[in-house]
Amino acid sequence: MNFYIVDVFAESKYAGNQLAVFCGAGVADLSDTQMLQIAREINYSETTFVRSPEPQNGGYDVRIFTPKKELPFAGHPTLGTAFVIQQEIINKPVQQVILNLAVGQIPVTFNYQNEAADVLWMRQNSPTFGQVLPADSLAGVLNLEVDEIDDRFPIQEVSTGVPFIIVPLKTLASLKKAKVNLDKYFELIETTTAKEILIFCPETYSDVNDLSVRVFAPSLGIPEDPATGSANGCLAGYLVNYAYFGKDAIDVKVEQGYEIDRPSLLLLQSQKKDGEIEVLVGGRVVMVAKGEFV
Repeated sequence: MNFYIVDVFAESKYAGNQLAVFCGAGVADLSDTQMLQIAREINYSETTFVRSPEPQNGGYDVRIFTPKKELPFAGHPTLGTAFVIQQEIINKPVQQVILNLAVGQIPVTFNYQNEAADVLWMRQNSPTFGQVLPADSLAGVLNLEVDEIDDRFPIQEVSTGVPFIIVPLKTLASLKKAKVNLDKYFELIETTTAKEILIFCPETYSDVNDLSVRVFAPSLGIPEDPATGSANGCLAGYLVNYAYFGKDAIDVKVEQGYEIDRPSLLLLQSQKKDGEIEVLVGGRVVMVAKGEFV
């Protein structure tokens, strides 16, 4: 099998979120157990498997695995895998690549600069909003004080395919010092549909960005994720639903991964339209390595 390593939501190599993509004739023969074993061997947040180089129903069948389990959807694997398919399987500029995932077909749209792929955009499912959680509970999980959480907005489970707990904070200082108390975390997720947590604040490391984000996913074997497209899609829907910026449409830049030395940039666009919230998440993908698994 051929494999490719790409950095997703990265402005340059060795930033963003790492992804390994496997493709070739041998991928179709892999069992679920073998795919999970390979994902553990790679030990990135996610590893993907393109099951066939030929499209099915207009899209490419793709499976996504963390080191612990398969996911029905994830953001940076979607963009990164679409990039590899365009670069290495289709091998020419195309407007769109569709991935057939467990949550359904997810289209990825390509923008080009001098015929080289530039920003990729994925349209996520319309967000659904789950239970609202108490601030004191999440403060305990994150080792923060209750007054560090922005009480103008709810702490809530949101999903565009994979649910996340969205926690609004007031300052970058609070975002920086947040640290998951694992005992309280695992106690909390016994009562929630969402198992992963996104925290965000309006203060940023870079003046050109609009929000700073961190994502914690211990239940997936990921203490902290450097760039999380699925979680930021949930955040985009949340920002519009609660008019965080005072309006029902957004076009913002989000930074993530600074605390773990993997600076990432995610582009979020979202608006209310025909009674639903549309969500687009974009970013750049950089090829880092190519090889063969034997």
